[in-house]
Amino acid sequence: MTVTQSQTPGQRVRRGAALSLIALATLLLSNGAAAQGQPETPTESGTVFEEEIVPQRYADSAAVNQFIDMMVARYDFNRDQLRALFRQASYSATAVKLITPAASPSVKNWQKYRSRFLDAVRINNGVNFWRSNRAALDRAAETYGVPPEYIVAIIGVETVYGRFMGNFRVLDVLTTLSFDYPNTRNRDDRQTMFRKNLEDFLVWTRSSNIDPLSVLGSYAGAIGIPQFMPTSIIQYAVDFDGSQSIDLRASASDAIGSVGNYLNKNGWERGRPVVWQIRGDAGSQGIAQAAADGAPEPRWSLDQLLRAGLLLNEPGLDLQTERGTPLTVVDLPTPGMPTQYALGLRNFYVITRYNRSFFYAMSVHELAQRIRLRMKASGEIVN
Repeated sequence: MTVTQSQTPGQRVRRGAALSLIALATLLLSNGAAAQGQPETPTESGTVFEEEIVPQRYADSAAVNQFIDMMVARYDFNRDQLRALFRQASYSATAVKLITPAASPSVKNWQKYRSRFLDAVRINNGVNFWRSNRAALDRAAETYGVPPEYIVAIIGVETVYGRFMGNFRVLDVLTTLSFDYPNTRNRDDRQTMFRKNLEDFLVWTRSSNIDPLSVLGSYAGAIGIPQFMPTSIIQYAVDFDGSQSIDLRASASDAIGSVGNYLNKNGWERGRPVVWQIRGDAGSQGIAQAAADGAPEPRWSLDQLLRAGLLLNEPGLDLQTERGTPLTVVDLPTPGMPTQYALGLRNFYVITRYNRSFFYAMSVHELAQRIRLRMKASGEIVN
């Protein structure tokens, strides 16, 4: 669950009526303008960072002491124990470097991003992960309504099925990003979010009888096989293997159940698709380009888009029944190539709750479909 900078893609204008799409699409087709895609999101899968730390930075810090006072008042923590703990927390210069957005954002490249996640390693290991955890995945699908392939794909994209879970001490990075977040445009909001995760991290480790100094994770504080932030652990993590404890680093079953619960609680619709494909004709592509505003929340109805002239490449779909379906237009740009478009349904939006990027959500969707096809081809699943 990668933590990313909130960005507003440029050169996009939302249009509230379907008929206005026709005029806008005509203009776009005539001048060849291209909408920008969702930002790529950083990932540390497969990468080992050499961490730069500054010990003792938070000993006797006024801001940290104020935070400790809050933890004592709100959760009845022992003040002396917390002060001793923060004396052992180090400033992570590496986390600050990695969380700081580039001065000149890179050009968004869907094909390059996609190739990082739709590779043989993730597909082959995804099939093996499904086979090894078939019972837990089937139970999660029944309990939460989320097909196994999407749970498998998220875990594959996040950590390659638990191979790369991060080697940063979570206390260090959360403390650093709570009190020394880099000076960016949205610094206050981001620092507040990390401080809430630090609060929840301390509550979670105490209630789970875990030494907070022992927990390792990503440079943003994400933990375990599914890369849950501490706040998400408290809200969504489940004991799915019946061990009477939740272990997202060592228990594949707990990770599977927690991902299923996360998607379910964020609104996953059982039995519904994730994406609909758009026809490749110039008219449909122009309508899609005009309607793409970069927002993951479904803003258009299928009826609006159909009235504007957009055609779907979905044989057998009952358009009359689906006319009221809310959709988001997903744009996937690649330099030097025509931008790809698709329609994201509610379940696509739910995947973006895990990571806001369109690139991320579409990679999860496509990886899920590749893994499912392999399982079907081998006869291990029927539908």
